[in-house]
Amino acid sequence: MYLEIVSPEATLFAGEVTSVTVPGINGEFQMLKDHAPIVSLLQEGKVKVSGNIALDKEYASRFSKDADGNTVLQISSGTIELKNNKVIVLAD
Repeated sequence: MYLEIVSPEATLFAGEVTSVTVPGINGEFQMLKDHAPIVSLLQEGKVKVSGNIALDKEYASRFSKDADGNTVLQISSGTIELKNNKVIVLAD
C-alpha cells in the first residue's frame, strides 16, 4: 500500500509500505493492504511503518528505528485517512 506522511512544513515520506501502525484516539491500530476505508484522529504517540523504507535525507533525522526494525515517527497529534490502499497521515 502507498503511504504519505505530511507535516505542516513538508511531505516527510511518500512510498510503498507493508503496514502502518498509528496512535488512534481510542488506542493504537494497524493497517495492512486491503484494509477497509477509515478516517481517524490521532493522538500523541508513534507512527510505525514496516517495509523497505527509503527516507529522504532532508527528513531522515525525524525518524528512528524500533526494536522490531520498524521506522518510527513521533507525533503530537494528527489525522489519518485510508482509502483504496492509499494512507495519508497529516501529522503535527
